[in-house]
Amino acid sequence: MAETGLLEMTGTVEQIIFRNEKNGYAVIEINNGEELVTAVGNLPFVGAGEELHVVGNWITSQNYGEQFHVEAFERSKPANEAAMLKYLSSGAVKGVGPSTAKKIVELFGGTALEVMENEPERLCSVRGITKPKAEKICEEVKRLGGIRQMMVQLGGYGISPEEAVRVWKYYGAQSVDRVRENPYCLCEDGVSIGFDRADRIAASLERPQDDICRVRAGILHVIKHNMGNGHTCLPADKLTSAAARLLGVEQSLTRDVLEDLKADTSVVACTFRDREFVFLPGLYRSEVYSAERIKMLLRFPAPSVTGVDDRLAEVEREFGIQYAEGQKQAVREALSKGILILTGGPGTGKTTTLNAIIRLLERSGEKVLLAAPTGRAAKRMSELTGREAKTIHRLLQVEWDEEDRPVFARNEKNLLECDALVIDELSMVDTALFEAFLRALPLGRRLILVGDSDQLPSVGPGNVIGDLIASGLLPVVQLRQVFRQSMQSLIVRNAHRIVSGEMPELDIRNEDFFFLKCTVPANIGATIVDLCNRRLPESYGFSSLTEIQVLSPSRKGELGTTELNKKLQQAINPPDGRKTEIRVNGSLFREGDKVMQVRNDYNLPWNRLDGSVGEGVFNGDLGIIQSIDRRASVITVRMDDRIVSYETETAAELELAYAMTVHKSQGNEFPAVVMPMYRGAPQLAYRNLLYTAVTRAKSLLILVGTPETVRSMVENNRKTRRYTGLAYLLTGGGEDEV
Repeated sequence: MAETGLLEMTGTVEQIIFRNEKNGYAVIEINNGEELVTAVGNLPFVGAGEELHVVGNWITSQNYGEQFHVEAFERSKPANEAAMLKYLSSGAVKGVGPSTAKKIVELFGGTALEVMENEPERLCSVRGITKPKAEKICEEVKRLGGIRQMMVQLGGYGISPEEAVRVWKYYGAQSVDRVRENPYCLCEDGVSIGFDRADRIAASLERPQDDICRVRAGILHVIKHNMGNGHTCLPADKLTSAAARLLGVEQSLTRDVLEDLKADTSVVACTFRDREFVFLPGLYRSEVYSAERIKMLLRFPAPSVTGVDDRLAEVEREFGIQYAEGQKQAVREALSKGILILTGGPGTGKTTTLNAIIRLLERSGEKVLLAAPTGRAAKRMSELTGREAKTIHRLLQVEWDEEDRPVFARNEKNLLECDALVIDELSMVDTALFEAFLRALPLGRRLILVGDSDQLPSVGPGNVIGDLIASGLLPVVQLRQVFRQSMQSLIVRNAHRIVSGEMPELDIRNEDFFFLKCTVPANIGATIVDLCNRRLPESYGFSSLTEIQVLSPSRKGELGTTELNKKLQQAINPPDGRKTEIRVNGSLFREGDKVMQVRNDYNLPWNRLDGSVGEGVFNGDLGIIQSIDRRASVITVRMDDRIVSYETETAAELELAYAMTVHKSQGNEFPAVVMPMYRGAPQLAYRNLLYTAVTRAKSLLILVGTPETVRSMVENNRKTRRYTGLAYLLTGGGEDEV
C-alpha cells in the first residue's frame, strides 16, 4: 500500500451519522480498537455493528480534527454478540427493530445471521415472529448478503461502491451474472459506466474483439459521445467508419450490426437528401415532435393585433423613442403572426424592440410570460424588461422521476396559462429543452424567440436557432443597424467587426476595449492575475469576485481555466488561518472562493434571504462560498439572493469560477471580462467563440496575448457544425424512417 500512498484500517462500525440512500455516500464512526474515527466516503449498505477493512487517507480539518476518507473497503459479518446486536438493532435488516434484535441475539447469539438466512423456521420460536414474518426476514438477509457478495465481485472488476449501487438498482440479484455475460451492459443509461472501462472488463474476461455485444456498445458509444459535441444524429457512413476505427474491426461488421440496432429500435434511421442519418430514439422523437409542433403553431396562429403602426406611434410619442424600420418590422411580425424569431448582435436594439412588443401585447390584453435558459440570463431579462422572467425549467415546473431525470409538470396535459411566450437567449436552448416548452405551449398562442445566431450553439445537443432560421418556414427579423449610442462602445464596434470577419481595432487605448500584447504564456497568466487582483480594482473599482470574469477558450493548458483558477484563487483568496478549506475530487475549495454550478441539479434545495425556499440550481449559476463545515461535510454557497448547501458528494457539481470557459459564459454579462489570446487547441480558435467572449463584456474588455491569435480566430469562420434533423423535418425532408 505504500506505493499508492493509501492507508489501511480495520474496525467496527459504531454508528451511521449520515447516509445518502441514492448513491451510498455516508459519514460513519469506526472503532478501530484504540479510538473512534469519523470516516467518510461511498459506503453503501454498511450498517452499525459490521466490521470494515477500509483503505484511504486522513483529511485534516483545523476546526474538527481528522477524518478518514475511504477510497475502498471490505466488510465482514458482525464479529461477536455485541456487534451482532448493534447491527440488527440499527435497522439494517428491514422488519427487525431493536426489541426483536435483542430477542434474536439472546436466543441464537453469534449465529443469528446464519439462522435468519438459512433456517427461517427457527425464527418462529422468537416471540412476536410469525412464519410469514420469518420468511420476509430471511428474504431480506439473503438480499443483503447478495448485495455484499455482488459488491465484492464487482469490485474485482474495478467498479466502485457507488457504481455498484447503480448496477444493483438496475439488475438486482442478477448483477454479477449480467456483467459476466455481457460487460457492455454497464454502458446502459441506468448504469452509465463508460465504454472504455466496460471494454477493459471485457478484455479481462477474454471476450473477442469482434464480439457482437462489443460492436453494438461501440456504435452506441460513438453516437453518445457525439451528443456531447452537440450532434443529435450522425451520418450512417461516418458512424460506422468511426466505430470501426474505435473497435479495430472491419467497417462491414459495424454496418451489419447497425442494421441489427435499427431492427430492434435501439437506434432510428432517417434519410435526408439521399443520406442516411442515425439517431438515438429519444432525440429522434424530440426533433420530430418539435418540427410537427412548430408546423401546427404556424397552421393555428395567435390572432393578429390590428392597428400596429398606430399603436407603435403612440408608444414612440409616450416614451420619446424613435424606432428604426427593422425594429418596426419586428413589432409588426410579432403582433400579426403566431411566431417570430428576433435576432441581432450587440447594439442593434433587440431589448428595445422586445420591450415594445411586450408593451403592445399587454396593452392588447394579452398575458405574456418571459423565460430564459439560465438563472443569470433570466435575471438579466428581468432587469432589461422590468418584468418577471423565469428560467425555462422553473416556468415548466421541473420535477424528478425515479431515475433522477427531469420531468416537467407543465406539458401538453397541463398547459401554460398565457397568450404569449417570450424565450430569450435561444442560441443556448438545446433540443430537449425546446421540445419541453413547445409541449407546454397551447395552440393559438404567440411564440417569440430571441437570440443571437452568431453566438456559440447550445451546450446540449441540437442547433435550434440555426435550424429554425435555415428551414425558411418561420418569420425572422434580423436587426442589423447598430445605433449611434452603441457605436460609442469599442466593444460593440469590435464585436461587429469580428462577426464580419474583420480584425478588431487593437491599438486604441482610451475606450472600453483594450489589447495587451504579450508573447510568453507565463507572462500572460501573470498579467491576467495582476489585472484581476490589483489593477482593475484599483483603477476602476471593480470587485475581483463579483464584477471581473476571466474567460478562456479551453479548460486545459497553462492558460486554460483549470490552471488560471489555481493562480487566481491564490492571489484573490489566499489561505489564512481563519478560512476553512476542503478538498473535493482533487479540487481545493476555500471559504470566500468564487464557484460555479457545472450541471443542472433540479432538486438541490435553496433558501432565499427573504425566507422563501425552492429547489433547482443550474449549470452556469455563480456564487461565493460562505462557509465550510468539515464535520458535517457541508459547503454553503450564496448565489445572488439564494443560499445553497452542498453535501460533500454534491459538491462535485461545483468548480472554481474565477476563470470559466467561453462556452460556460453563455447567457451571462459581466462588467469586466479578461481573456488570454494565445495559440491553443485549433478546434477552439474560431470566430464565433471570440465573438461570444467579446459580447459577454458590458463595460470593459481586455485581451492579453498575441495579435496573431486574434487574427487566426477572426479568419477561421468554422462555425461549429452540428448534425441535426430539425431543419429537414420542418421542411419535410425526412423519409424512409426505420
